[in-house]
Amino acid sequence: MAVEIARVYDVRGADPANGFLIDRLWPRGLAKADAPFQEWLRDIAPTPDLRKWYSHEVDKYDEFSRRYRLELTTGEPARLLASLRERATSSNIVLLTATKDLEHSSAVVIRDLLRSP
Repeated sequence: MAVEIARVYDVRGADPANGFLIDRLWPRGLAKADAPFQEWLRDIAPTPDLRKWYSHEVDKYDEFSRRYRLELTTGEPARLLASLRERATSSNIVLLTATKDLEHSSAVVIRDLLRSP
């Protein structure tokens, strides 16, 4: 199983078959007709309150990651994570996000959870 992450803007024109947008908000400047992904999983993204609290402040990343992992254990986020895990067992997938800092993003949290046993 290979789970990769990428910026949605960097894969324009790519085959959308194995790409999944994991942001709650639609990427600025991207026409829906040009979407380089199979599905938009907006409900797997951090809640608005968590996203606003984090505000991409790197010094908050560890706590953000801890809180986000908790959000992914119940309800629709947990169901979507399980669905991604199932898809990743049969093919490589790419988690797409509009964030500039991939290293400190929700995509890393999801990727790490999908890669863990």
